[in-house]
Amino acid sequence: MSDHITVEELAELMKKAAGVTVAPGELQERSDSGFDALGIDSLGLLGVVGELEKRYGTPLPPDAERCKTPRQFLDLVNGALVAGA
Repeated sequence: MSDHITVEELAELMKKAAGVTVAPGELQERSDSGFDALGIDSLGLLGVVGELEKRYGTPLPPDAERCKTPRQFLDLVNGALVAGA
């Protein structure tokens, strides 16, 4: 298991946890768009955070569920995973 989350993994988690399908390429292109513009609400993002915590067996920073964009989320979560590894 890698110690960082890719755009592809985030897209997969968004579909699994929030039921929102966004192609990884589109997610990459729109990484500065708000999650709300991609169809993810705060509960959906909370689901993504929960899935990641289960997958990595470690709590993510409380700010993770407050991130507004995919880029912000990936930067925060990947920084936390590297620090915790």
